[in-house]
Amino acid sequence: MSEVRIEIIDREGQLHAIDAPTDMSMNLMEVVRAFELAPEGTIGICGGMAMCASCQCYVLSDTDLPPKGDEEDAMLADALFVRDNSRLGCQIAVTSELEGLKIELAPAE
Repeated sequence: MSEVRIEIIDREGQLHAIDAPTDMSMNLMEVVRAFELAPEGTIGICGGMAMCASCQCYVLSDTDLPPKGDEEDAMLADALFVRDNSRLGCQIAVTSELEGLKIELAPAE
């Protein structure tokens, strides 16, 4: 199994350094759910369709990410707590390029 080290700051401010698999076709939202870094029912409410922004996160590292798609841009335009570094975790696939990524989960409310 191939993995990348990702640092995630949860909504309580706790830092989690995790090894996320790159060979399971997961996205960041699914990683947060799999590692139980947010209470159940508070992240990925739409199932990863870029329709709810419950998986919004702030990118804190200089990691090169794929550009935002139209759906992600549209959802972030209407979401709360949006910053310049906001992304939807469901739209970022876990690949080897994410090595060293650091994110912070946006507030749920």
